[in-house]
Amino acid sequence: MKKYILAIDQGTTSTRAIIFDHESNIIAMASDEITQIYPKPGWVEHNPNQIWVSVLAVMARVLLEAKIKANQIHAIGITNQRETTVVWDRKTGQPIYNAIVWQSRQTSTICESLKDQGYDQLFRDKTGLLIDAYFSGTKIKWILDNVKGAREKANKNELMFGTIDSWIIYKLTGSVHVTDYTNASRTLLYNIKDLKWDKELCDILTIPMSMLPQVKSSSEVYGHTLAYHFFGEVVPISGIAGDQQAALFGQTCFEKGTVKNTYGTGCFMLMNTGDQPVMSKSGLLTTIAWGIDNKITYALEGSVFVGGSSVQWLRDGIKLIESAAETEGLALKLKSNEGVYIVPAFVGLGTPYWDSDARGAIFGLTRGTGIEHITRATLESICYQSMDVLRAMENDTNLPIHSFKVDGGATINNFLMQFQSDILNLEVERPVIQETTALGAAYLAGLATGYWKSKDEIKSSWKLEKLFSPKMPEDVRRKNIKGWEIAIKATRQFKNND
Repeated sequence: MKKYILAIDQGTTSTRAIIFDHESNIIAMASDEITQIYPKPGWVEHNPNQIWVSVLAVMARVLLEAKIKANQIHAIGITNQRETTVVWDRKTGQPIYNAIVWQSRQTSTICESLKDQGYDQLFRDKTGLLIDAYFSGTKIKWILDNVKGAREKANKNELMFGTIDSWIIYKLTGSVHVTDYTNASRTLLYNIKDLKWDKELCDILTIPMSMLPQVKSSSEVYGHTLAYHFFGEVVPISGIAGDQQAALFGQTCFEKGTVKNTYGTGCFMLMNTGDQPVMSKSGLLTTIAWGIDNKITYALEGSVFVGGSSVQWLRDGIKLIESAAETEGLALKLKSNEGVYIVPAFVGLGTPYWDSDARGAIFGLTRGTGIEHITRATLESICYQSMDVLRAMENDTNLPIHSFKVDGGATINNFLMQFQSDILNLEVERPVIQETTALGAAYLAGLATGYWKSKDEIKSSWKLEKLFSPKMPEDVRRKNIKGWEIAIKATRQFKNND
């Protein structure tokens, strides 16, 4: 009987289930949307029970779609939106509040208070993270402080905390309370050097450590499905990784100095830095890439706030285009940007500038500037911003870049990928399988159960769809980069022009 791996990819806007075979091919896929809840401006929440029901729904649908039986699933891997926080009752298994989503800013005042007390460097040294509402720690504190009776229950060991991976595994198994290194490293509570929950940080945030899940490796059997949740079958759950780390693993970035960049609404870039954490001087986050076989691999992470969403702005904001698919053809009508630059700082600038007050700008307009110039400059801005993140990584690590792999919806644009290769002066590798996040979770699950024997075997099944090699003359590349640097500088100066 042929066996497969099931990956559950629980994201911000949807829950997806994908079945992979041994050659990393997608056999079937099912998806369910998640309702976004906005109780106040800047707050984003999900209903944890809706997330759980969506997991059950997509598992059922994907098996029907694939026309395979539940007993053909060899193992299950889970990848998830990171940082999103669920607190539930230990006795009833019911959440005491909505899941607070990673994007939610409702704990900003807690973060400001921690910074005012001078805790920034302490958290940075222990967790590799900045004090920010993005991460789980302040979200747990907010729930304990704001939900009636929560603090008392927590102190009596009656509450459990988990990121979404923990919540799904708890529900699937009925009792197991675990997470993995990658998700723990995004909580602001986990010491990434000592590899344990940090009592000092928990005390600062007034979070009882009894709430926290056991931290396991990213690839081992954590528990098994309850038969009544998985069509009568007891199947091992054996892989966990947060979404960006799962994508790094799915792209087989196993060596030090290998990089993946995900081009979505924004861009997320991760670099494998090997067995030692690199503490960034450039505003990058230090995080755990994965932990397998008692070995920890670390990563640096940087983000571009506005990537593909700048193309959405062209379409929906200023209505220059009708679809994202038009952008490639428009950009290719020109041999260069003819001096036009766009800095899409619609919500500030991310790595390495961390300038939340900057706002978007267009430079170099002439009477001859048309839709093609604006479109091309918008696509180029995604590449320049990614270049800035990669430069920061190179400066922090002094590592040569061994490979640059790409995934995400925007990578379908060949102009974008070629310009990225040109401006980085690096080969850019686009894989056949774009679902690298789910694939990473599948690989981690299959490694633990012997479905794949080694990382080398996994690497041999990774398939390249297209290789983009740099073609731009060096003098042109330097001139283009200089123009971008001037545009960034001018953008950042303009904000102070009150």
